[in-house]
Amino acid sequence: MAVPGSLRRQPANRGLVSHFTHHHIVVFLLTFFSYSLLHASRKTFSNVKVSISNQWTPSCLNSTAPELRPYELWNSSHLFPNAEEATLFLGTLDTIFLFSYAVGLFVSGIVGDRLNLRWVLSFGMCSSALVVFSFGTLTEWLHFYNKWFYCCLWVVNGLLQSTGWPCVVAVMGNWFGKAGRGFVFGLWSACASVGNILGAFLASCVLKYGYEYAFLVTASVQFAGGVIVFFGLLTSPKEVGLPELGADEDEVSVEEDANRPLMGNDDGDDDDRNYSIQASDNDNHPKAIGFFQACCLPGVVLYSLAYACLKLVNYSFFFWLPFYLSNNFGWKEAEADQLSIWYDVGGIIGGTIQGLISDVLQKRAPVLAVSLLFAVGSLFGYSRSPNSKPINAVIMAITGFFIGGPSNMISSAISADLGRQDLVKGSSEALATVTGIVDGTGSIGAAVGQYLVSLIQENLGWMWVFYFFILMTSSTILFISPLIVREIRLLLHERRLRMLAE
Repeated sequence: MAVPGSLRRQPANRGLVSHFTHHHIVVFLLTFFSYSLLHASRKTFSNVKVSISNQWTPSCLNSTAPELRPYELWNSSHLFPNAEEATLFLGTLDTIFLFSYAVGLFVSGIVGDRLNLRWVLSFGMCSSALVVFSFGTLTEWLHFYNKWFYCCLWVVNGLLQSTGWPCVVAVMGNWFGKAGRGFVFGLWSACASVGNILGAFLASCVLKYGYEYAFLVTASVQFAGGVIVFFGLLTSPKEVGLPELGADEDEVSVEEDANRPLMGNDDGDDDDRNYSIQASDNDNHPKAIGFFQACCLPGVVLYSLAYACLKLVNYSFFFWLPFYLSNNFGWKEAEADQLSIWYDVGGIIGGTIQGLISDVLQKRAPVLAVSLLFAVGSLFGYSRSPNSKPINAVIMAITGFFIGGPSNMISSAISADLGRQDLVKGSSEALATVTGIVDGTGSIGAAVGQYLVSLIQENLGWMWVFYFFILMTSSTILFISPLIVREIRLLLHERRLRMLAE
């Protein structure tokens, strides 16, 4: 009995490893650290919220302040009368950033499919670094405090930082094919968590000198990274004379497109001729797909809505975890910054392991569902964590494993799957556009969530914030439930066919 193509499995790593060159390693590292630096500058803001809140309220008077400026002068220039209003404005800034970031993602994905990815990424990194420097360092040096100025800078920063994710995912999609995509992208998507760790480390090291130096350090490193990307990043294999991925994977038809069941086209062989987004044939350059066409691709809307709920939870930990640890347990800000790293460590491990499992199963949705079910339990457990740093760190890492892992998978491997399905194969460029749609929708959900978190915390307390997280995680499962059911049916069908073929 003939076995369907999707069941003819051979070791997936054969096609993956045998075609690696030093160019693949350089691309992996450059895209990894470029997005890590973008995340590090974002993380800096969340790590110094307590210091900023103190600076913006009249209660912040250290031992040298009365000598440098009279109390009356300080009272006439502070932004907020109390810490509660300052905290609410910090949540508003998070919301402003994420809304502009979301709008920028929809635009950046389209731009990335039409312009050179290296130029777009490098411009976004360098210009964003200048905005971050102006926001956190220059204003403090000049003692210039203005709410509207802060809001305008953060809107611009969100738009500029949105150039990062669609570009790096598209470049990775150009260089790394379907074989082992879940593992490669799962490992690579740890870039955001590594950036969070780097940002927390840099901020905690210089925070004693003033929060402005935390912004200065991360902005300087990010600007330097943008310069390196401009001169060193190769956006596609054709730039160095290597064959396109589609040609290679035609010869190795054993990896039958790990995302095929997700897209619902389970028959026929993969003939992904025009796999590279930026690379073009001399005679026929693929036409970039339109925004609404990309929205209509199978799975895009469901995963976008699911990611809106999940990114809300993930980014709430990102923006508020150090503040929560300091506010709820009374720990020092630098200690809270360092402890929050364990959430990102869990996300790194979770994204890698869950991506590898999804490669073995050749299905993504069931792996996500299992992880998110455990995430509900871990959120409930973390909400009741005692005032103990070791216990808190362990539960935090477990929570990061089950929330950060699925978040990394949707934003990277699944976005690459969605942008590489048969409906756009060979005629259209879609990867950056689809990535922008998924991540942009997720950022809208995260933007709404940050303001809700500050409101819920102020009126009901932190426990209700965690109940809100549990509701959003459950909603994520609900949105992908049609895909879960379909992929489980396909798994059972494939198992029956293999049993008949033996």
